[in-house]
Amino acid sequence: MTTYTATTEGIRITVQPFYLDGQSDVLQRKFVFAYFIRIENRTFQAVQLLRRHWFIRHSTGRVEEVEGEGVIGKQPIIPAGGHHEYNSYCILETLEGSMEGTYLMQREQGELFRVTIPKFTLRAAAN
Repeated sequence: MTTYTATTEGIRITVQPFYLDGQSDVLQRKFVFAYFIRIENRTFQAVQLLRRHWFIRHSTGRVEEVEGEGVIGKQPIIPAGGHHEYNSYCILETLEGSMEGTYLMQREQGELFRVTIPKFTLRAAAN
């Protein structure tokens, strides 16, 4: 299983994607992928995840842009040395694609900064 990692300003993002064969339908061109994300705060102060911004690429060249508050309905506060984990999914119309993006974070003093979500490959039957 492939793991993708990026660190920005002491915040480490690790992603593990999985193909969900049982929820996909080749005839309908519906390929479902889950991804598990771990956000580690390797700094000396708490941070809060405010927003997400994703680019989802299908192998046809189609790109979807998704932006919104938090992740899975939460805006978690991650203490110094702590972490937050969640999982979600996306649906592609092709056997392969990729995702990448950023999180908008806020430090205790109110300073905003963006954290890179590493580009990761989504490939049917790649588990």
